[in-house]
Parts: sequence; C-alpha cells; structure tokens
Amino acid sequence: MKRALLSVVLAAFTFSTYASETPHWSYDGDEAPQNWSKLSPDFHLCEQGKMQSPIDIKDALKVHAHPLDVRYTLPPVNVVNNGHSVQVNVREGDFITLDGEKFVLQQFHFHAPSENTLNGKSFPMEAHFVHMDADGEIAVVAVMFETGAANPELEKIWQQMPEKTGETVTLKSNVALSALLPKDLTHYRYSGSLTTPPCTEGVRWLVIKQPQTLSEQQLEKFQHVLHHANNRPVQSLHGRVIVAE
Repeated sequence: MKRALLSVVLAAFTFSTYASETPHWSYDGDEAPQNWSKLSPDFHLCEQGKMQSPIDIKDALKVHAHPLDVRYTLPPVNVVNNGHSVQVNVREGDFITLDGEKFVLQQFHFHAPSENTLNGKSFPMEAHFVHMDADGEIAVVAVMFETGAANPELEKIWQQMPEKTGETVTLKSNVALSALLPKDLTHYRYSGSLTTPPCTEGVRWLVIKQPQTLSEQQLEKFQHVLHHANNRPVQSLHGRVIVAE
C-alpha cells in the first residue's frame, strides 16, 4: 500500500466521523454494508474488490508455524465511542514483527458479533488490533471472544466506555494489552481488506485461533452503548488461500 493512501487508511481504521471528510456510512438502513459502494466512488472496492474482509475461515492450508512476535508493553491512552465501534487509542511504541518487518500498533476496536467466522461459527465479539509499518502497510491481529468468565482487562476499558457518540474518555486504569491476547498465538492468516469503507485491500489478517472470554454482562454493555450490531457480513474468498500457522 503506497504512502499516499496512508491518510485514507488511517481515517478508515480510526472511523473518522467528520462528514466533510468521509461520506456517512452505517451498519443498517440505506447506508448498510450492501450499499456502501453506492455512497461514494471512493468506496467502489466494497463491491468490486476481490480480496475483501471479513471471511469465513475454513479449509486452511497447514504450513510451518511462524510464531507471532508481539511486543505490547505500553498502557493505552483513551477510549472513544465513534458511533461505529468502541475504539482504544494507544501510545506509539507497541508492535508486532511480521515477515521480518515491524508493524506498530495504531489502535484497537471491537465488533459484536464477530466479523470473521471460523468454519461458519460466529463469535459474540471480535477485537481488531490494527498495525502499520513504515511504508503504510496494514496488519490486523483479530481476537475472538466467547461468553464465559468476565475479562478483567476488558473491564478496565468498559468501566470508562463512553455512552455518547463522539465522546472520548482518558483511561485511568493501566490496561495490560498483552493480557487481552490469549497465551497461544497460533493463528490463521489471509490477505484481505479493511472491513469498513473504503474497503482498501492489501491488509494482512492474522486471526488468533484461541478465543478469549467476556461475561454476558460485558457483552450486553457494549451492545447497549452501540445500539446496533457492527459487523460487516462475510465476503467471498474469490480463490484466496487461507493458511494456518
């Protein structure tokens, strides 16, 4: 992805709410995912793209494992309700190493229900940890959540989750980002896109196999704050290969 697209990609992943910059889109009504491509010529890939995300992950090709090197040590800064998701902004410095390159964590956010599915199974929630390298290439680490035991690190965020769209709250508690990831980081990998307009392709997706948990109450609070599901439906593979590492 060329550096010229960097600002466009960041705007999409940070869900810019400025109407003058980005046409309004939504998850329901006339601005729902099936109509995104009609909202702006810039969104044409949402319909015409052949490497779109999310997908149903199945029939993965087993390859030699490449351990995912995650270096998350810094507590996040704040949490924002942008109307499309609950997004947590971070200090620059955390990163993953992928294909010998350093991808710096930009932010992470949540979707309920999950966007990617595993063998047709949808999860109650999915977290996307969004990274970018020096050339503007994007890598997303996705973590699934099942309902079960309450998640203590998630609760630190949820306690300050803004209920009003556009509101940003500084986090008072130090959230250990590494604790939001499972201990087993084996994952599925595929080439895809942003799951929000402009649906830009060339995104490296790493979907962790082992899910985390959150309580029913934590899930319900997220759903109450957003007032709607915020998952894009799964997209066609168009011959893409999914690998299991």
